Formats: sequence, structure tokens, C-alpha cells
Amino acid sequence: MTRPFFSVGEYTTPSLTFAEDLEVYRAAGVDGIGIDVGLKVTDRAAALEQFRESGLRAAFCFGSTPAVLPLPLLPGTEDPGLRVEEICAGLDYLARFDPVCCILVTGPYGALEPARAERLVVEGLGRIAARAAELDLTVAIEPMHRTLGPEWSFVSTIPAAIDLLDRVGSPNLGMLFDVWHLWDSPDVRRHVVEHAARFSGVQVNDWRDPTRSWCDRVLPGEGAADVVGLLEALGEGGFEGWFELEVFSDDGTFEHDFSDSLWRWDPAELVRIGREKFLAAWELAGRPGGTRPDAGRRG
Repeated sequence: MTRPFFSVGEYTTPSLTFAEDLEVYRAAGVDGIGIDVGLKVTDRAAALEQFRESGLRAAFCFGSTPAVLPLPLLPGTEDPGLRVEEICAGLDYLARFDPVCCILVTGPYGALEPARAERLVVEGLGRIAARAAELDLTVAIEPMHRTLGPEWSFVSTIPAAIDLLDRVGSPNLGMLFDVWHLWDSPDVRRHVVEHAARFSGVQVNDWRDPTRSWCDRVLPGEGAADVVGLLEALGEGGFEGWFELEVFSDDGTFEHDFSDSLWRWDPAELVRIGREKFLAAWELAGRPGGTRPDAGRRG
């Protein structure tokens, strides 16, 4: 059975530096790293050099401005037009990593009328996609769990994300599927099969049952999300791209201090076991073999 390409997002190991992330991920045998420029990159030139020396592929990457509309929980520019300019400028740096895709969320409606907010996002994404095309980049919109709408995104289902992509109409725009955010959305397996070819990537994790907060995720196969069934649906829908482990597990960094937080584990063990859990689910899903997607950097 063909092994899929697998990366780890930096939020999975918040106690490590960027250089340590690269070292730990490479030692664990993963193929790539999901980079959040605003999280750990303090010296941009040094980070780029460290990354290039690591041999890892840049997978799903966030710039310093992650949303078109303002985010209540993150300080930043309030004007959506200026935020779009910041996002476009940030793509210039991200392009140097040659990522699988650059991730954005819409942001919430906030005080705006929904129609006005959606129009601003469609217009903004059009500008962002045009700049990304000049840099040979793919941009992916990440729907968020419906409970996080007021803080992060007015898009919480696959159909809503696909509708947004269609309204923009740019061929280099896709969608990021995150198991934790979408596993319990209506008719999710049917929508995965129907739209999997539009996915730029898949983030894997699982939903603790009962869950205690948005920052209380577990490793693939250890929760209620039916990761195996979703992998089956992704295969049926023709998804052949990258998978990335992203696990938030609060140790007091955010609102809660969970005694069983995965962030308390040794980071190397967490990455190793997380990879093993994903591959076990992959095998249970009976995913067919085939040609792995190209991991190499474009020339």
C-alpha cells in the first residue's frame, strides 16, 4: 500500500522553536512541516536557511495575517482592504518556502452585515489569488467548526466553502479539510466524496468525546470523528494530496490547563505516535496504492 505524504503543523509542538521543529519532524520520518510565520519565525532569513537545510517540504503554511476580516482574538489591522494588502505582501515571503498551499480563513461577520462581509471576502480573495498566481502559489480556505464562527470564520461546512470558491472563480484557490472542524457537519461523508478533488490538503486529528474546548483535540483514531471513514471518503472522492497532523491540546497556554494535555508529552514522542496513529487509520481505511504526489520543490 502506498504511503501518503505526511507533515506536522507547528501548533502540534508549541514548546519547540522553529529550528527544533525541523529537527524533531525530520527525525520522526515525516515529509514536511506546516509553517505559521507569526508563531515561531523571528528571524526570517535564518528560518528560510534552516528550512532549506532540513530537507523537509513546506506543507500548509500561514502568513502573519491569517484572515481577510478582523479576528477578535488576534490583534491586527481592522480594515479588510489593508488586511488583503498584508496577506498579498506575506505571500512573497511564503513563496520562498514553495509550500503545498497557503492557508486563510475568512474571519467572522463581526459588526458587518453578512452580505457586505461576504462581498469583502470574495473581492479580497480575488486579489489574493491573483497575487498568488503570479508567485505560482495555491491558496486554500479553511472552514472552521460552527461553534467558532463568532471568532474565526463564517464558513463552517464544505458546501459553504465550495460556494465561496466558486464565487471567486480563481483556479489556484482550494479548500483545506480539517477533521476536527468538519467531522460533525451535516452529510460530511457525502460532501467529502463530492468535493475531495477541490481539497488542497487535509489536517488530521480527532474530537475528544466529550470535548472540553476548541483546544482539546486528540490523535487520529482516538476520538469520535471516524477518521477511518473520512479517509475512505477522501479516497472515494479522489483526494491524492498531503495530510498534516495538527493537534491543539491546552496546557494552560490558552483558557484551560488540562492535566492530560498532549502538549505535556515529549514533542518527539507526540510526533512519532501521531504519525503512527494516522498510518494505522490509513491502513484500516484500505486506501488503494498508487503514485504518491510529487514532494519535490518546483524548479
